[in-house]
Amino acid sequence: MDFTIYWFMFPVSIVVATCAMLSGIGGAALFTPIFILAFPLLGPEYVLNSTIAAISAALITQTFGFFSGFVGYYRRRLIDYALARRIMIVAVPVAVAGTLVANLVHDSVLLASYSLLVAVLAVVMWRNRPPAHTHSGSRDPVTTTIVDSRGHDYTYLVPSLGPKSYALTSLGAFLTGMVSVGIGEVTISKLARKGVPVAVAAATSVLVVIVTVAFASTTLAVQLIKAGGWTAVPWNLLVYDIPGVLIGGQIGPRLQGKVAPHVMRRAIAVLFVLLAIAMMSVAGKRLGV
Repeated sequence: MDFTIYWFMFPVSIVVATCAMLSGIGGAALFTPIFILAFPLLGPEYVLNSTIAAISAALITQTFGFFSGFVGYYRRRLIDYALARRIMIVAVPVAVAGTLVANLVHDSVLLASYSLLVAVLAVVMWRNRPPAHTHSGSRDPVTTTIVDSRGHDYTYLVPSLGPKSYALTSLGAFLTGMVSVGIGEVTISKLARKGVPVAVAAATSVLVVIVTVAFASTTLAVQLIKAGGWTAVPWNLLVYDIPGVLIGGQIGPRLQGKVAPHVMRRAIAVLFVLLAIAMMSVAGKRLGV
């Protein structure tokens, strides 16, 4: 195992983790296509052993990146813990189920699922708008207030999470375990639509993602090791990814509020469209279409 081959992923990981922290999406949504689309272009020695190995590496990397981001948002005091807990109760077990299913389907199905999901997410992120009304200063008992470390006051209605909301959370969590994408994107979009301030929504999404992905990535890693031994996990890639995302995870929260939310949201939406097209093309090739 060559531990020098993926050196370039250190700066790439910093950039990816910073963008993930700013937007609230899962970093694996960007790492997975890098591993599957970009690595083969660099040469056969860069290609990971399987699509599952790529997804596993993306989720493990995301776990560390979001842990770093969690520390940053914890210091900013932007996380709505009660809201995050309500989401994680559903997300964690469903994500683990998704990882178990991932090993039972063909690679092309995983890639096609990723493509369809990010295409839908691109539309949602492009069109998503937080409600125009605010509740600042309201004394309504169903409102909550978070005051961050900089003294900024965020007052908003406590969002209701009904059957439809939990169904979306379950879908996002299942696809996270299966193709590494879903829970972060579904959570941030859902909270923004329900009127949670962008900064609080991003911070809360980070906590939901880190716990959900930690369980999913551990399950996938155990499956890989059982099937192919310790070398089945691309440690030579992770030694660069993990330090990079730890750094990016600290940069993102510090930049929160300095980049216009709609600009970041639409930039990610355009990127998702391009990734969906590219990944669907790879899925078609693997099916011989």
